[in-house]
Amino acid sequence: MNVKPKKCKGTGKAIGHGCGKLNTYRAFGLGKECRCYQTWLLSSDEGKEYLGKITLKITAPRESLEKAEKQDNDRKKLSYLLVNVRNTCHEFIRLRDEYKPCISCGTPWNSNFQAGHCYKAEKYSNLKFDEKNINGQCKQCNLFKEGAESSYRAGLMQRYGAEHVAYLDAKAEHYKQNHYEWDIFELQELRKYYQEKLKELKNK
Repeated sequence: MNVKPKKCKGTGKAIGHGCGKLNTYRAFGLGKECRCYQTWLLSSDEGKEYLGKITLKITAPRESLEKAEKQDNDRKKLSYLLVNVRNTCHEFIRLRDEYKPCISCGTPWNSNFQAGHCYKAEKYSNLKFDEKNINGQCKQCNLFKEGAESSYRAGLMQRYGAEHVAYLDAKAEHYKQNHYEWDIFELQELRKYYQEKLKELKNK
């Protein structure tokens, strides 16, 4: 369909900004072929206001999508780091406690010993990677006796003393009042810490 050319004269907020030339394509009565529309957008207060609204409308969905993607990436990175730190931490504990008997039942060490928690990792996030809360434990106690908590505490008392147990109790009590959330930077630093501790043990 043929579009009849019209004069570039401006309408509405763009009145007075036209050049009078005939244009086939117009916006706000301004001819795009003579660039009056672009000039109005960039130089007039009304045009700048309109351009700002257009830009916001276009960029807002993209920024929202980018924000959502970043949050998703951060969640994935956090999940990865949690697993990575756990694996490194547990490897250190198993090597640190090599040849020591099970913390809870006293069974002599064997290669199937696990890194068992006194205060359960799934319930006490702030003690999840605390080396004072994690010790070499036989699979029977850790998996089939749900950590054998009472005998675990007795084992801690015997091996490390009352001060050690009091430290864990205080930290666990603090968690009840202040839920703990790990962040990426903290996990990265913790991973470095256990990597270095692990390296030291392996080099002995």
